[in-house]
Amino acid sequence: MDLLHSYADDEMDDEGQSEEQPQSSNQNPNSQPLEHSNHSSPDSSPVRMSLPSKSAAPKVNDTMLALTVAGSAARALSKPLDPTQHTVSFNPTYDQLWAPIYGPAHPYAKDGLAQGLRNHKLGFVENAAIEPFVFDEQYNTFQKYGYAFDPSANNFVGDMDALKKNDAISVYNIPQHEQKKRKLEKKKEMMENEQGDGEEDVDAAEVDNPATEVWLRKNRKSPWSGKKEGLQTDLTEEQKKYAEEYAKKKGEEKGEREKGESLVEKSTFHGKEERDYQGRSWIAPPKDAKPQNDHCYIPKRLVHTWSGHTKGVSAIRFFPKHGHLILSAGMDTKVKIWDVFNSGKCMRTYMGHSKAVRDIWFCNDGTKFLTASYDKNIKYWDTETGKVISTFSTGKIPYVVRLNPDEDKQNVLLAGMSDKKIVQWDINTGQITQEYDQHLGAVNTITFVDDNRRFVTSSDDKSLRVWEYGIPVVIKYISEPHMHSMPSISPHPNGNWLAAQSLDNQILIYSARERFQLNKKKRFAGHVVAGYACQVNFSPDGRFVLSGDGEGRCWFWDWKSCKVFRTLKCHDGVCIGCEWHPLEQSKVATCGWDGLIKYWD
Repeated sequence: MDLLHSYADDEMDDEGQSEEQPQSSNQNPNSQPLEHSNHSSPDSSPVRMSLPSKSAAPKVNDTMLALTVAGSAARALSKPLDPTQHTVSFNPTYDQLWAPIYGPAHPYAKDGLAQGLRNHKLGFVENAAIEPFVFDEQYNTFQKYGYAFDPSANNFVGDMDALKKNDAISVYNIPQHEQKKRKLEKKKEMMENEQGDGEEDVDAAEVDNPATEVWLRKNRKSPWSGKKEGLQTDLTEEQKKYAEEYAKKKGEEKGEREKGESLVEKSTFHGKEERDYQGRSWIAPPKDAKPQNDHCYIPKRLVHTWSGHTKGVSAIRFFPKHGHLILSAGMDTKVKIWDVFNSGKCMRTYMGHSKAVRDIWFCNDGTKFLTASYDKNIKYWDTETGKVISTFSTGKIPYVVRLNPDEDKQNVLLAGMSDKKIVQWDINTGQITQEYDQHLGAVNTITFVDDNRRFVTSSDDKSLRVWEYGIPVVIKYISEPHMHSMPSISPHPNGNWLAAQSLDNQILIYSARERFQLNKKKRFAGHVVAGYACQVNFSPDGRFVLSGDGEGRCWFWDWKSCKVFRTLKCHDGVCIGCEWHPLEQSKVATCGWDGLIKYWD
């Protein structure tokens, strides 16, 4: 123990001596156990002594070493791949894959710039945020004065002496006093030239010869001088006469164009006599014409065929409330009315249009009716005599005509025109009283709803618009991305629903009360009407929906189940119109482009 204490003391006192002690112990390994055996008992365990280990390596700064290792590791992580290698023998990291390529010596780089970044043969050209006017101003300033403003460096480039002399002005911001000075100098120069010209001896022949420069200087004028002098001079009598005739001719052409194509109206009666032995008119309804029952049935067989139109039939209308006559609009410019109850013959032909008749509509008592034609005219006819009461035109094609259904408003005519307007006339005065102009396409239908206080219109703009009668403001606008054009709309007999013929081969149902929403549960499909304005209708009891289609068939659907009840092959071409008889609940009339009107029972 004393040896250990002495060793520790020696080590603390002298570091050099402690370093020599292990060498002596190594030279005499048996000295320590002998000395220990003299001072300790034989029963005690030997003491284990550990000597400090010494390193022969030189001293190293650990902090610098750590920074060096970390830097090399970072460089290894971000070291880019060599593009010249065809294979990669290790899994590169994300940083290595996306590390930029340094140096201009890369084979895929030219002039130190990768080929993908080059948008010009000289390198990469950036779009500068500079207005064309500013560029032109600096360009012209540099061309004139020799200096310009450099927006990138925010200073001027070019001739600095000229910059100081002109006070850095540009060609577009010359001071006001400078402009006046230049005007005065120019005026003075012109006066000197004129005086110089006057002093010179000028040959009279040169003054009179327009090919000489002397004549040009003497007769130099502004480019607008001739026009100005021409306006101030008075017209000659011949010119005034020609101008009056030209204006009159233009006015007549404009008036004819606005009025539409005129044609002499005439009508031919084909019946035996216009009045019977009791003095009743031929349009008077039979007294025994009453509804047979309230239940409607689907027709099964063809009863009668009316053939008198030389071209297709575009629309048919039963006589209101009784249906003993049926009115038809033909593409042969004629309108005919046919007997339904008795002889089944054509009773009268109305001729007054020069082009195909598009739409027809009866007044409430049937004594008068409207016709709309492609000759841009709307005519109001007397059913019995065949005379035209009034003619209306705006110079546009009317696609649909309607009378206000109220008894006290039978003088109000509404027409949907090809110029996107719904025009309202007063038949008594012939004046336009209102225009509803909100649609973006030709107006196809007009349907009165909500006790005739409102009306719904459809158009080629694939939308529905609801209007208050008399107010040209849309109160409801219906337009969805899935909607198609709706060329025909018919109200349900109970007044709560509207059936709209959509050109995507289906019939859609909208509520006709406050909200005018689409009824998604009711949809009638199966027919093909794409491209044709086939008319849709209801049976008088509202149990069935009927419509023609482009293949000549007439389709019947059940209103509650929306299922197809029956189809009839009616026409060779398009079955464009179909009407249910108002009294005989099992009879239906159809018309088509084959020129026939057929009656089914």
